[in-house]
Amino acid sequence: MIAKLTGRLDSSGAGHAVIDVGGVGYLVEASARTLDALGPVGGTVTIHTEMLVGEDFLRLLGFAKAEERDWFRLLTSVQGVGAKVALAILSALEIGDLQRALASGDSAMIARANGVGPKLAQRIAHELKDKAGALGGIAGSSPALSATSGPLGDAVTALTGLGFKPGEASAAVAAANEELGAGASLDALVRAALKKVAK
Repeated sequence: MIAKLTGRLDSSGAGHAVIDVGGVGYLVEASARTLDALGPVGGTVTIHTEMLVGEDFLRLLGFAKAEERDWFRLLTSVQGVGAKVALAILSALEIGDLQRALASGDSAMIARANGVGPKLAQRIAHELKDKAGALGGIAGSSPALSATSGPLGDAVTALTGLGFKPGEASAAVAAANEELGAGASLDALVRAALKKVAK
């Protein structure tokens, strides 16, 4: 199983890139956001990967962040969501926006992605609403919002203790963290998150 590649960006096109690792070119399918994050051709890149193996195919999918790969896995756990649809969703929505859409049950936002109709968007929103908060993949380099992730996890615990649902609490803390930046205190995170959920 190939979990990560570090090498030179040999080329990129619509929906894919070729990463040269020690003279071997790996064709990696990726979302538009991941491709944009790779930078110019010729530069050194690191990409997290997921390998899909079938009877007649072997595909390598690439993600700019491990969190994006985790969200890909979560999305493809929903019936009717294959690799193409999951990548389309990750192309259309930033991870933080996707998490907020799931936490609030906003299927219309999910339906913005190419190939995602209203019924499939509703199924995704319904099935992943509670799982999204547990995963806690956040835009940027924030750690997972779990009970073991320091101030972010403590802030989520504080909000759930006040009666907010895990997904709602995680989304609010994620938004507060984006606004305040890394190193924010627990008190500041909780206050900012409460303002987010009060809107």
